[in-house]
Amino acid sequence: MHAISNLSLKRLRVSRLDQLNDPFEFLAADLLDPRDRQALTHFKAELAATKGMICFSRSWSNPLLWGHYAEKHTGMALGFDIPEGFLLRIHYSDERPRVILDPETREIINKGQAVDQLIRTKFSDWHYEDEYRMFVDLDPASQEAGNHFVDFSSELLLREVVPGLKCELPIQRIRQLLKDECPPVKVLKAGMALRKFKVIEDRTART
Repeated sequence: MHAISNLSLKRLRVSRLDQLNDPFEFLAADLLDPRDRQALTHFKAELAATKGMICFSRSWSNPLLWGHYAEKHTGMALGFDIPEGFLLRIHYSDERPRVILDPETREIINKGQAVDQLIRTKFSDWHYEDEYRMFVDLDPASQEAGNHFVDFSSELLLREVVPGLKCELPIQRIRQLLKDECPPVKVLKAGMALRKFKVIEDRTART
């Protein structure tokens, strides 16, 4: 289970920008002009060569998140304290924004604002993720078998672990693994709400 490896080694795997499951990532602009398509595809490739990201959600209560990202509720959610300035909040939209490129150089005009828009924009149907992103440099020293990792730190501070509804790992084993953490890490068990489509804490697992 990846979560146990993350907890044992105190690190998270970085997502490569050219390996994301949504092909519209970083290409969310209007690309009707083939020159724009080429320029923005090149922009994405350049960014992917040096940057990666870690994706977070503000809440673990949405059942879709568990179904899509936690091995059909058999995995875990890890909760972190992260300084606000380290995260970008995603904007969800039905429309792809227009990015203006110089007609001669094909460079993005007002690049800072345009890039910020590109890296934050996703199709509105992804809104259930309530996503925040942390962008990181791809450090060759952190690479293992083609993957990059970021260590837990004061900017990525583990505070909560939530085994899923169908997680088979005993909660006491997880608590034992984390018992010496400082600050302490809360370990909760995910449960199913009885009147809403919502994942909540199973309070019977508190002891």
